[in-house]
Amino acid sequence: MNAPSRPLSRRLALVRGAACVGAATLPGLARAQGAPIKIGLMLPYTGTFAQIGVSIENGFRLALDEQGGKLGGRAVEFVKLDDESEPSKGVENAQKLVQRDKVDVIVGTVHSGVQMGIQKVARDTGVLSIIPNAGVLAATRALCAPNVFRTSFSNSQPTLALGKPMMDKGLKRAAWISWKYAAGEEAFDGFKESYTKAGGTIVKDLWLPFPNVEFQALLTEIAALKPDAVACMFAGAASAKFIKDYAAAGLKDKIPLWGSGFLTEGVLDAAGPAAEGVMTTMHYSDSLDTPRNQQFRTVYAKAFKLQPDVYSVQGYDAGQLLVQGARAVKGDLSAKAALYKAMEGATIDSPRGKWTMSRAHNPVQDFYLRRVEKGENKVLGVAVKALSDSGVGCKLG
Repeated sequence: MNAPSRPLSRRLALVRGAACVGAATLPGLARAQGAPIKIGLMLPYTGTFAQIGVSIENGFRLALDEQGGKLGGRAVEFVKLDDESEPSKGVENAQKLVQRDKVDVIVGTVHSGVQMGIQKVARDTGVLSIIPNAGVLAATRALCAPNVFRTSFSNSQPTLALGKPMMDKGLKRAAWISWKYAAGEEAFDGFKESYTKAGGTIVKDLWLPFPNVEFQALLTEIAALKPDAVACMFAGAASAKFIKDYAAAGLKDKIPLWGSGFLTEGVLDAAGPAAEGVMTTMHYSDSLDTPRNQQFRTVYAKAFKLQPDVYSVQGYDAGQLLVQGARAVKGDLSAKAALYKAMEGATIDSPRGKWTMSRAHNPVQDFYLRRVEKGENKVLGVAVKALSDSGVGCKLG
């Protein structure tokens, strides 16, 4: 997919300025008035997650546009890099942004495997890193860092919210299905913890390699198992195929389908009637009936001629977090202690609802119970209030 259009570019000041005279004696002033802040957007612009990358970038740009295209009074320059959702290129691509392009901030990414490459470079170089999607647990657990912040979720958070609502519906025996990759395995950890704690039994966990979408053999196995429900984690274009294949296998009306909210995020048009009734837990819903969400959706749709989704919100909140940090240091991102303190203490007024940052730099946020009704993820209520990832193993001093 081609890089997204820039309907806001006429209002974004992308200035390539030289440092002002007197930089040696007034470095803070030079930074504030001289070269723009360089932001590296390391996102997928091709492949199965391409549209997610576009949504994140749009949301991020919108947050900065609300500040006149500036951060702490400084102009902004974007450097875009397609990470192709390819983990083997993660380190190399992140190093290009830091060493070749001299970015001040890396915003990325979607794929948890690619994020591990960014994580290594961020820890090695100290570059500020904001994660707008990838939920890999290590980023805010064992491999956390003072300069790494996440504005989305940890991979286990959505499914940590899944267990109790399923048991409340009397679904005591469940099968699990997902891709065998970091996000799927860590989502399973969250589901296993919440479901078994609530008294449920996982009759079998089923896996297929990422990004394989040949589901039939495993759906046949699910039919033979006859669980009370199926829980899963899929994302992107493959979700629609899974939902349709599930219905085509005759399971839709026999075994209720539940999942991490990414299962039905941004794919309902493609999934069609097969998605009706699917239950998910998520930190956002298009239908969230609040003035803040309605205002965001209106502005986003006007700017991009598209409807926003959870990825747009996560990108938008990544921008909001950086705006708050940059404002606190008047655009001087080299004032790292003050910058990080401001970001750690931020309260983000998000379309998803206000949230704060955990000690390990992961959102503490509400998760909603949703059901697909007439092509929309309808919010039924709050599944878990102020859910925080454990942050186990994170040592930030």
